[in-house]
Amino acid sequence: MVVLAAGGSRRLGQPKQLLAYRGATLLDAALATAREAGLDQVVVALGGAADDVRARVDLTGVDVVLNEDYGDGCATSVRSGLAAVREDADGVVLLLGDQPDVSAAAIGALVAEAGRHSIGVCAYDDGLGHPLWFHREMFETLTGLHGDKAVWKLVDAGADVAVVRVGGTIPRDVDTWADYEALLEVAE
Repeated sequence: MVVLAAGGSRRLGQPKQLLAYRGATLLDAALATAREAGLDQVVVALGGAADDVRARVDLTGVDVVLNEDYGDGCATSVRSGLAAVREDADGVVLLLGDQPDVSAAAIGALVAEAGRHSIGVCAYDDGLGHPLWFHREMFETLTGLHGDKAVWKLVDAGADVAVVRVGGTIPRDVDTWADYEALLEVAE
């Protein structure tokens, strides 16, 4: 699994990885879910505020990679994370570090049902969302992507995509202060 947490939080104005959430930080919550999912490896891509994140977030049992090019979009974090994925991995789950309410059950269902497909995407009651699955055969394609929404272009292309029903609504991600406030309202 690669947790994408390198963003510079330009729209928010402060490191969203470190925002308080349920007694820890947003990134702590995402990493706790990643650990709970029980996959063989968890990689986290850091970039913006990396030193502060290392100082405040529990990175126990996580392989940390530094994405120096984080300002060039999420695809650079995917590329950085993939470089650290073990050679024996069948594929990778991409999890957003600013989407703390994804469940370990959703990750498990995604891997179980999409593992033999090139791509897997979670189908929530209100649409498709993260996390996403990519088989190892897609790694070269993933490393050639650019920008912020590049992985969705692969999902939308429709070649061997497993749509995995997980139920519930798409977990909120945090890009703006309003997103964060809405997340906190739901968390209460």
